[in-house]
Amino acid sequence: MDREQQWHVIEQQRRAVADLLDDLTPAEWESPSLCAGWRVRDVAAHLALAPQPPGPAAMAWMGIRAGGRFHRMNHDVAVRCADDRPDLAGEIRAHAASRRLPAVTNYRNIFFDVIVHAQDIARPLGRTIDVTPRAAAVAAQRVWTMGWPFWAKRHLRGLHLAADDIEWSTGAGTPIRGPVLDLLLLMTGRSVAVANLRGPGLEALPHSLR
Repeated sequence: MDREQQWHVIEQQRRAVADLLDDLTPAEWESPSLCAGWRVRDVAAHLALAPQPPGPAAMAWMGIRAGGRFHRMNHDVAVRCADDRPDLAGEIRAHAASRRLPAVTNYRNIFFDVIVHAQDIARPLGRTIDVTPRAAAVAAQRVWTMGWPFWAKRHLRGLHLAADDIEWSTGAGTPIRGPVLDLLLLMTGRSVAVANLRGPGLEALPHSLR
């Protein structure tokens, strides 16, 4: 997928999330997402903020407040946004086509980020947000090769991940097979993916992913 195609998927995923959020009950907004420690509302806020990034000075202050811990900063900013903004679905929809980026990232990271977070919201609520296998494979390849913050190569060392809905595989060793979207979720630490995967490599997964 080239740059334009990836931006098209980003916009489509944002719109799909906004459409899903439109139908949620108050209880569903407060439900846990697949992202540990984040409510559905918090993940929605994170997606709303991505095309509306704060400036460098604000980012620096947020980092100081979080003690220099990136994940803590992300979480705290999302929670504050989630509790202060009444129309997160509307914000996500209004900025779906935006190509603005936070200074610390690029469109390749936004690409996998929106795909994974869309599933973080949809799956625990029993909803579906479709992702083409091709898009999921591009996202999975990015996560596998990038190292921080998921360190997929390290955590899944000795395993061969192979998609059964598209020609894509990575790693070497004991096999795990399944839909490429679930392999992507596995690589980003979502244990829910295991239910849709198969192969002897599942026995070798870290305990946090079983």
